[in-house]
Amino acid sequence: MDRPSFAVFIATSADGFIARPDGRVDWLEPFQTPGEDYGYAAFAASVDALVIGRKTYDTVLAFPEWPYAGKKVVVWTRGEDAPKHGARFLSAEPAALAATLHAEGVRKVYLDGGRTISAFLAADLVDELTVSIVPRVLGDGIPLFRPPLPDLALALLEAKPYPNGLVQLRWKRVRP
Repeated sequence: MDRPSFAVFIATSADGFIARPDGRVDWLEPFQTPGEDYGYAAFAASVDALVIGRKTYDTVLAFPEWPYAGKKVVVWTRGEDAPKHGARFLSAEPAALAATLHAEGVRKVYLDGGRTISAFLAADLVDELTVSIVPRVLGDGIPLFRPPLPDLALALLEAKPYPNGLVQLRWKRVRP
């Protein structure tokens, strides 16, 4: 493959929202179980870089500590602010961004943020999706997927239920 692989690891409400309309993710707090990270640490250790949307970046900046220490972080935005924590802002199209990361030696990228994930899906660059479906209906918010998206085939790699009702699904992209 002459580009990095792109993987999604995200939680969504049962009705498909990744955050409240204002970007808050407080609804996830009841599902933060001591000693259970739902495979996140292993996933995070497997990636070389992150490509996150601007709203996701702004949300993460408000966390008590920067969760991406030691990782290359690209904020996919047209914004011109000075990035923090060593992140950089880029606005290239997904394929061009993939080429840039490949030239920098990046092998696996973690994608985060609804618009970012949808744009990379539309460009057929997403290779794997891990979606944790949380047993909560928000009724409104920021959707995980935004149309228009192409018809993309996925193969189930794993389906894992948790005692608190969360179900994690892991798929890989099936290409002809």
